[in-house]
Amino acid sequence: MVKSIRNLSSVTVIGLDIAKNVFQVHGVDAAGAAVVAKAVRRGQLMSFFSSLPPCLIGIEACSSAHHWARSLVALGHQVKLIPPAYVKPYVRRNKNDAVDAAAICEAVGRPNMRFVPVRSVENQAQLMRHRARELLAGNRTQMLNALRGHMAEIGIVAAQGVQHAYGLKRLLADGVDANGEIVVADGVRKALAPLVHQIDAIDAEIAAIDEEIKTQVKADDRARRLMTIPGIGPLTAAAIVATVQDTSAFASGREFAAFLGLTPRQNATGGKERLGRITKMGDRYLRKLLVVGACATLSHRKGHDDALRLWADRLLARKAVKYKFKLTAVALANKVARIVFALLTRGGEYNERPAVG
Repeated sequence: MVKSIRNLSSVTVIGLDIAKNVFQVHGVDAAGAAVVAKAVRRGQLMSFFSSLPPCLIGIEACSSAHHWARSLVALGHQVKLIPPAYVKPYVRRNKNDAVDAAAICEAVGRPNMRFVPVRSVENQAQLMRHRARELLAGNRTQMLNALRGHMAEIGIVAAQGVQHAYGLKRLLADGVDANGEIVVADGVRKALAPLVHQIDAIDAEIAAIDEEIKTQVKADDRARRLMTIPGIGPLTAAAIVATVQDTSAFASGREFAAFLGLTPRQNATGGKERLGRITKMGDRYLRKLLVVGACATLSHRKGHDDALRLWADRLLARKAVKYKFKLTAVALANKVARIVFALLTRGGEYNERPAVG
């Protein structure tokens, strides 16, 4: 259904609801009056926008949004990507494509709205490398767990931990234990050989990706400086640099930590503030890397007397709850995120000097 109200030359702001094949357009003029509300098929989208004067276009930051943003910018339009959660309050009722496009058009003009920067193809390729590695690592864990379960069926049980799972893989490949005694029948070895081959292939692919990331980090000054922070290695540094392109979008380190979902959820009313668990909003991948790095820092903090680790020591000693290690690790990840923001905005490196006093 096409609803054209006025001349398209008066369009100043457009909300574009993207999809696979059919896109919904909602445009208004300078006074905010609706000018066009129509559905446009994929093959006609670029010709439609090429016929319009340069205008502000809002798009939800979802799948393929960066591709369409780059294409529309090339036509001379100004494109802003909006997080879907920030569009939802402007949806009135009876959610559909036309209502979503109108909500996007309304949200993109708000003065305090937050936007997602448009990514280049090269930057998206860097993030795809991390996502591919994450998927491969998950598949490897699935294969190792399957191997552990099948070996338990014949009475061979390994302790928890990746190293013990790989011990099962080596035992399956050899078929004999350290004393030369046959512990795995040939039939079992042949049946589980595909899993072993898959694990070896995934290990090789992950190792190749890791080498590419290390090479990328060596050529990037920001990533090298981030690696001076405890708990941040090449993988985390490369992921942060690829994800956070513009730190000016954050007013402070706490705001950056909130973007990663590492700050407590607030529920305040009547002047009473209640803090709950961390929000777990924002980038899940970066949050996981920072928390894993914080756990490694806590596990290997002996022999260091810098302010960050001593602060973590005091916090760990103060906690008297069951999950104090994990709570301290999340708090340390929050602190590291703020240090990351400081290094990205002010420059310099992390100074592992002893704490004063």
